[in-house]
Amino acid sequence: MSSKETSQSIEPLRKADIAIKLSEFEIPPMQDIMLVGKKAPIGPEAVRQMVDAISPGQYEIIRLNDQEIFEAAVIKKSLLKLLPKEKLLSVVIEEGNRIASENMVVKAQINITIHISRMVDL
Repeated sequence: MSSKETSQSIEPLRKADIAIKLSEFEIPPMQDIMLVGKKAPIGPEAVRQMVDAISPGQYEIIRLNDQEIFEAAVIKKSLLKLLPKEKLLSVVIEEGNRIASENMVVKAQINITIHISRMVDL
């Protein structure tokens, strides 16, 4: 096997650390992610209008039909370039479920660090 074949056949090792800061909703309302409880005083449509007014095109609103506590999640689109939506949401919802109730709106500050390790031929 030549060195060229070796460098092409080895995939780089990629891992992600996710640091999450959860806190109760307050003004100004938007950070990285907001989880809207099913009985929260503000619903997904009102959240959509608010984010469109504050930061047009910066956030994606995702309906969470299969969740017990949260009805929707609002995610900064730039985070979705770092991690797939499903992986990011599963971690944030899992942690949000531990501290929130259906009548809460929870915001989350997310810091994602991507670790990449690659080998090169010398």
